[in-house]
This record gives sequence, C-alpha cells and structure tokens, in this order.
Amino acid sequence: MHAPSTSHEQLRLWLKTPEGSHFEFKEAKSRYDFEKLVEYCVALANEGGGKIILGATDRRPRQICSSSAFAEPGRTEAGLFDRLQQRISVEEVLLPEGRVLVVHVPSRLPGTAWQIDGRYLKRAGDDLVAMTAEELKGIFAEIGPDFSALPCPEATIKDLSSEAVQEFRARWAKRVKDDRRLGWKDEEVLANAELLVEGRVTYAALILFGTRAGLGRHLPQAEVVFEYRPTEASGPAADREEYREGFFLFHDALWNRINLRNDRQSYQEGLFRLDLLTFDEVPVREALLNAVAHRDYRLGGSVFVRQFPRRMEVVSPGGFPPGITVENLLDQQNPRNRRLAEALAKCGLIERSGQGVNLMVESAIRQGKRLPDFTGSSAHEVRLGLPGTVQYPALVRFLERIGEARLQTFSTLDFLVLESLHQERPLTEFMKERLPGLVEAGAVEALGQGRSRRYVLSKALYASMGAKGVHTRKRGLDHETNKALLLQHLQGQGDPGAPLSELEQVLPALPEHKVQRLLNELKAENKIVLEGTRRWARWKIAPKAQF
Repeated sequence: MHAPSTSHEQLRLWLKTPEGSHFEFKEAKSRYDFEKLVEYCVALANEGGGKIILGATDRRPRQICSSSAFAEPGRTEAGLFDRLQQRISVEEVLLPEGRVLVVHVPSRLPGTAWQIDGRYLKRAGDDLVAMTAEELKGIFAEIGPDFSALPCPEATIKDLSSEAVQEFRARWAKRVKDDRRLGWKDEEVLANAELLVEGRVTYAALILFGTRAGLGRHLPQAEVVFEYRPTEASGPAADREEYREGFFLFHDALWNRINLRNDRQSYQEGLFRLDLLTFDEVPVREALLNAVAHRDYRLGGSVFVRQFPRRMEVVSPGGFPPGITVENLLDQQNPRNRRLAEALAKCGLIERSGQGVNLMVESAIRQGKRLPDFTGSSAHEVRLGLPGTVQYPALVRFLERIGEARLQTFSTLDFLVLESLHQERPLTEFMKERLPGLVEAGAVEALGQGRSRRYVLSKALYASMGAKGVHTRKRGLDHETNKALLLQHLQGQGDPGAPLSELEQVLPALPEHKVQRLLNELKAENKIVLEGTRRWARWKIAPKAQF
C-alpha cells in the first residue's frame, strides 16, 4: 500500500473544513492515546471514512500547533492493523509551523460495520457512542437481505439432525466456558443462536444441521462434492463422494477422506530432518469453512473439493462478496452469509474477524509451500488452490530457528515479509513498515543506509542453520549491485569519464571513502581507470575492459 502524499495546500484547505464532515482534529501536542485513536478510526470508518488530523486546533479558525505524538508512523500503522485488521495509512506532514499527522481512515465496505471489542462506534459531538440497533440493521441491509438468516418456508425442526445440534451445543458451551448450555434443548440452542426466526427454521440452520432428506427437499445445492484425481487428466474421478447434509454431519468425515491419501514429504540436511504432510489439516479445514460460509446459496451449483497428489482446489459458487478482491482478502471482511458466519463463530470454528485466509497463508509459509492461489476466480465462482509440495525446506528451518514463542507474536504480514525476503522478491510499502519489528526480533538485518538500504534474513539465523554462505551471497548482492551501478554510469559517460563527486551522486547513501573503495576494486579488476590528478581526475571505462 502506497502512503498518501498530502500537499501543504491540501492540508490548509482541510483545516477550513467543518469537523463533522469526515474530519476529526486533535491538538495532541505531546502525545495521543493509541486506544482512543483506534476508536476514532472505527467511528470514522462507520461514517464513510475520513481523516484524523493530529497537530491542529479543533476550533475554527484552526491553527497548526505541532504534534509529537506517534514518533514512528510506520509502527502506528502496524499497531492499527494488529488491532483492527484494517490498513490505515498514517502520514507525517512537516510544515513551517510544525509537525502534523494525518490518519487516512477508509470507509467501511457495503453491508459491514467496523467494531472494536464488540463495540460499533460513531461520533456524537465530541464523544464516541455505540451505534443503535436500527443503524446497524440499516447497514447490514445495504447489500440485500442475508439469505442465511431468512426462514425456509416449509422446513421444520424435524428436518434438522439432533446429533448435529448436539455437537454445536457442546462446542459452544466449551468455547464460552458455560456448561449450563449443555442442558439446553435443541429448540433453545437454535433460538439462542438466532437460527430460528419466530420459531421457523432458517437456511443457516439447514446448512449447518440439516438431514440428508431435509436438505434434499429444501436446499439441495447446499452440497459439498469431494473428488480424488491421481492425475491432471480429465475424465471420471478415482474417488468421489457427495455430502448433501448439514456441515456438522460431514466435516470430520471429509477431512478423514482427504487424509487417507495424505503422504509425508521428508528432507534431510545434516542433522536436520524435516517431515511435513502434503496437506495440513488447518488450511484444509479453513478452506472448507470459507467455501461453506461464503458461497452464494442462491445459485444452484455445489462446492467442489478436488484433491490431487500434490495440490488441492476448492471451488465455490458465487464470486467474492461486494468490496472483496484478491488484493484485500487478508485485511477486509464482508461475510455473504452473516447469520451462518455468526453461528460458526459462536462455536469457535471460525473467527468473526475473518482470518481464515490469513491462517492459510501463514501455514503455507511455515511449511515452505507456495501461497494459496485464487487464480481463475471470477464473478460467478471463487477458485482456491492449495499447493502441497514443500518448495522451500530452508525457509522452514529458518523459521524453526526463530522459535515458536516468537513466531506466535508475528502477524500474517510479518510472515509474508520473511517469505518475500527468502524468495528475493520486492516488498510492498506496507510490508516495509513491518521491517523495524523484524529487525528488533533478530529475524532480519539491514544493509546500507538511506535510500540504498536493503534487508536480508539475519546472519545469526543463517549461521545457526549452518548456511553462512547463503547470507554472504545475499549480503554480497548489495556490494556488487553498487559496483554495477558505478559501471553503468561510467559506460554512459563515454570518453570524458566522471569525477568522484559525480559518482558519489550515483550512490548518495554511501560515504565518500566507501565509494572510493568500490572504484578501487573495479580498477583492480581492470574494468576502469583513473586519469588525471586532484580536481581534474576522471574515472573512465578501461580501454580493454571485459564485461
């Protein structure tokens, strides 16, 4: 995510804007409470998004009063992401009158509302208050009624499996640590979980607890079809099973069927031995939960789970929910079937924060596999691929050396940074904001200074893996890249060459003596020569240089 760039003129125009119209101004001369900032972000997002400006008086005519709050905006962004799972840019603007921070809060997605600790907030004058039930109802109705919350006209309690309701009841009681729920009758469980509407069975209840006969009569498309295919060739599957019954009746059976052909991949390097399952249970179950919770049940197709020897794909009817794209999957949530998702959250099978894709990504990185792939998704279906081959055993070993306790504190974005550094892929701007914390954790180290600063996985961890040479190679890339930049510049200057002062401009982050050292190395390699002395000295490409 690229941080916004606010001009001085734009900021001065904002200072003249009424505070209620998507702006919030705070003096915050010395500090500002982070939790209060979180709450204002929630409120502004629920009101359509806006700006929180720290370092300006809140009464007009507003004046810049300069703010020392949040000295490291990148860490503040990371903290907001950890609390809200939303990307919020924090921009530092330096004016002649002083320092101003602009917090750019995006709007909530259609049909969703932001919350913190279960509180859906809005602004009311100078205070923050909870949104009313009517306001929330209006928001949730923006994208049409929740299909899963609608009553199925002809369905009755007899269409539901008491065995499935019992599992839900037990999971719910365990999650909230309340054994009294174990004594509830089936109707009480369903009513308290809002799966009955005026005594009538909802579609969510059918999807979760319906018997085979009940689903066949009222919602036959609520079906998951499993196929095992030993090759990529088309034709009939080697094994096929159709699960047309409530989710709680088949989810364990489906995993057990997948696990029948779930082999282990082994790697040996010195004393280090790595044994990993091709298909880890956590991402597979998360993929299944996502398909069941977020598919479009108004469409007639089934969910397909196709297992191949080294990959799996899950295809579900209906594209991504409104506002959700492949690019924002990790930090935006907009459940298509809200009542269904709420029920699954009550019993602990999914998180209301919608972190299923995050768990799939983290699992793939920790097991040295390629990331989950949504290639082929369209407006009418979501196609999720889960690669099973262990591609990067060295990365698995590297992460193990960091230690489980430290890894538990890492966000999904931290794992993506480590994976990108290992694969030598460029980092996004939002990833770069995670680097200071990873350096502090000892997982990453910085090379160079200023604009030429680069980051690599840490020397200490490579050394503990017995792979010092890999670190040396990655570190050497910085040194050789700088030499290549100097050569490239000199080749473009031709016969006149270039003075040392000009070459220092090519590598502005390096001190003069380091640039001189690089030039001397190139000279020793017979690639460049120095002609003239003192201020007339010019570096040039050597007449017989070999490249």
